[in-house]
Amino acid sequence: MSDVRTTEPEEMSTSYGFRQVGDGEKQPLVNEVFHRVAKRYDLMNDLMSAGMHRVWKDALVSTLSPPKIANSNWTSLDVAGGTGDVAFRIVEASDRQVHTTVLDINGSMLDVGRERAGRKKLDQNVSFVEANAEELPMRDNSFNAYTIVFGIRNVPRIDRALAEAFRVLKPGGRFLCLEFSDVDMPILEKFYEQWSFRAIPKLGKLITGDDEPYQYLVESIRKFPNQQSFATMIRNAGFEQVTWRNYSGGIATLHSGWKI
Repeated sequence: MSDVRTTEPEEMSTSYGFRQVGDGEKQPLVNEVFHRVAKRYDLMNDLMSAGMHRVWKDALVSTLSPPKIANSNWTSLDVAGGTGDVAFRIVEASDRQVHTTVLDINGSMLDVGRERAGRKKLDQNVSFVEANAEELPMRDNSFNAYTIVFGIRNVPRIDRALAEAFRVLKPGGRFLCLEFSDVDMPILEKFYEQWSFRAIPKLGKLITGDDEPYQYLVESIRKFPNQQSFATMIRNAGFEQVTWRNYSGGIATLHSGWKI
């Protein structure tokens, strides 16, 4: 399906999976998808990735290496992370010494995150904000790190989200984005395509009673810019020392940039 992958940022704002929609129409459609899948989102991540999303997220947190120093005032912003999965990992990796703000545009996802934070007794370390990644309600130079995991492809205007990430990071702050990407192993790619398009929507139907959101999700992965193109977008936002690392043959890629 590589022939349908877009590399033009402006195309993403009107790309709802393989379907082109009008300007301003993508965000409400994406919001509805995540309202529908919120309560089973993390379970479906386990099933769709055979648990590998946990390994990839742990690799991101290990790369971030949050400090284990008491009263360090180190803070991070996790965008599109409503259920708290990544934020909780960051806090736990610091021995509960840091604070992470979870920001998501979808209230249903945030409800799941708040409930989970309460159960884990992480209320003091994690806060939740409902807002748009394209217009962050935070001051300039506020955070030591900005993370976004499997979320940026759902943002209509990715360039605006990247500009906002740069704005709210402190000088010396780090941007880390984990996203599905371009598989660089032909045999694996063939299997991955079959699994994605034939199995995942059916699995979604079985677990949640709804296959349409998962059809969108697998299509959105194929429409997201490849590693090189997305790295160029990160540089264009002002970040330096931009790199990426492929996991599982490029099924997922960790992008990194620094605000120097």
